[in-house]
Amino acid sequence: MVKRKRAFKGPAMEGFIASLYAKHTRRDTSRFERVARAVSERVAPGGKVLEVAPGPGYLAIEIARYGYEVTALDISHSFVRIAQDNALRAGVHIDVRHGDVADMPFADRSFDFVVSMAAFKNFTNPVGALNEIHRVLKPGGQASIYDLRRDATRGEIDAAIADMHLTRAQSLLNRWIFCFGLLPRAYTREQLERMAAHSSFGRGELAISGIGFELHLTRPA
Repeated sequence: MVKRKRAFKGPAMEGFIASLYAKHTRRDTSRFERVARAVSERVAPGGKVLEVAPGPGYLAIEIARYGYEVTALDISHSFVRIAQDNALRAGVHIDVRHGDVADMPFADRSFDFVVSMAAFKNFTNPVGALNEIHRVLKPGGQASIYDLRRDATRGEIDAAIADMHLTRAQSLLNRWIFCFGLLPRAYTREQLERMAAHSSFGRGELAISGIGFELHLTRPA
């Protein structure tokens, strides 16, 4: 029997680990509000938005508050349940599905916009994920991928952690996670540009901000 390749890098985000991550990321919602506002500036009212790897669903919830029809897809069964529960508590509707970004259970040309935040570095088939995002976008549709960049400096990481207003112990833990858990899986500008060029999109626009980046992609009309 052929062993199937894992769809993600790093530890399985299930059970206690998923709950701990959800609690940790809930401390700072400003970044989710900021990205949701950016999405609202690019998508017409009532549009269909897909979030890939939503985790606890905080970004999907903020996007839904703008009145969009939001779908979310995650490989973690725990995150599917947590995101559903969080959306219910927030009073918004999100269609949360279980699935792999490199093999999505959606028809061609289903969405006006696709967004992914803090997850791209964990995909074991990043070009395949970009191809699937291209497939499910409507002609003229756009996608934005936000994540950590591998060439972020120690000083930039320290500044980002300081902005989180954590305790000293939490700051030390986050610095360790960034340096030894996240950065090794992240990508440089050159790697991101190369993957976009090799995908069905053919190219992408890369914007650097702090320790992260936004890779903006468009499917031609």
